[in-house]
Amino acid sequence: MAGFRAAAELSAVPLGMPTSLFKKLASLAVTLGLVLLGAGPAAAAPPRASDPAGIDVSWPQCGKTLPQRPAFAIVGVNNGLANTTNPCLAAQMAWAGTAKTPAVTSQPRVALYVNTANPGLQGSWWPTSNTYKGTRVANPYGNCALRVFKACSYMYGYAKAYDDATVRGVSKPATYMWWLDVETENSWQSDKAANAAVLEGMTAYFQKIGARVGIYSTGYQWRQIAGSVPSTSPLAALPNWLAGASSLTGAKANCSLPGLTPRSRVAMTQYVSGGLDYNFSCR
Repeated sequence: MAGFRAAAELSAVPLGMPTSLFKKLASLAVTLGLVLLGAGPAAAAPPRASDPAGIDVSWPQCGKTLPQRPAFAIVGVNNGLANTTNPCLAAQMAWAGTAKTPAVTSQPRVALYVNTANPGLQGSWWPTSNTYKGTRVANPYGNCALRVFKACSYMYGYAKAYDDATVRGVSKPATYMWWLDVETENSWQSDKAANAAVLEGMTAYFQKIGARVGIYSTGYQWRQIAGSVPSTSPLAALPNWLAGASSLTGAKANCSLPGLTPRSRVAMTQYVSGGLDYNFSCR
């Protein structure tokens, strides 16, 4: 601390000393102090590192200029509905490739999210058996051919996940983390158990191909759509991505909220800034 003491001792100008000489001595003392401390230029304190943020995009961002090199990127596969394709998927996947290395946060460098729904018989397509695209599916809720609604709901979810992975243009789908986007703005039934069955069917397909799965929602929306699921459900223990914050501070606070399903934890939270969705990786 010798340099700081020398500077302090020169803080008062001795009587009779020329001002120019005082300034030179003061400058010398400060320089000496910085050299002894190994410091840089005066008033050049190191900047506080900001929390690395990920960004999620989908069809609403088609054609828009996006920030390069986010900490991680999440791309929506659908065009707002579970049975559609994001028209900008290829371009946005290329953008996602600018994301930083995986070591920046605990999140994968690039992940995907898909819309979910349970349109029931009002949908443009509804399953009539436990077979899809030539594959017979083991259905925990019975036989869809017998019009068991939960069984058909499970098959609907399985089929949508199959399509997301095979016909939307995703290369090597098993290598991605797939987030199930569960929001009230999509079509759902009053039967919460049937809605949960859709999500279980989707989870079953993604896990079958070796992919990881998580749930995106808010506590309120989840309760309205799926309610409480049993601890034996495939949805139990899945990582959660919580929406609802309007700032980074709020997103950080949401990391401490309870998970949406038994044994689940909040792995990531979302917040909105400047018209874009940013994401904070919970530690």
